[in-house]
Amino acid sequence: QVQLIESGGGLVQPGGSLRLSCISSGSRFRFNVMGWYRQAPGKQRELVATQTSGSGTNYGDAVKGRFTISRDSVKNTVYLQMNSLKPEDTAVYYCNAVGSVAGWGSYDYWGQGTQVTVSS
Repeated sequence: QVQLIESGGGLVQPGGSLRLSCISSGSRFRFNVMGWYRQAPGKQRELVATQTSGSGTNYGDAVKGRFTISRDSVKNTVYLQMNSLKPEDTAVYYCNAVGSVAGWGSYDYWGQGTQVTVSS
């Protein structure tokens, strides 16, 4: 059974930084795309950043220039460096892995989430 486990969330002041990590277990193949999404209270889940196994990246407009995604494709691990944090970045951050494997099928895995709170 595949598991994604996030860590690194917490309380930080505006302008501060945090680094989220997501490690996986139970997968027999390299994930096509790994990334981060977030959901604030009363809002829909939104894209933060994704990265393909070929290192292509995609960022949500709200975080461009402040957040950086990176991954270790061999270990199926993904990170999110968050700088210049704002109160509106407060949300639960979820790790995601999605893709398909020839002869096996498609997959879409989610972690349990880690809370990030930006407040003075």
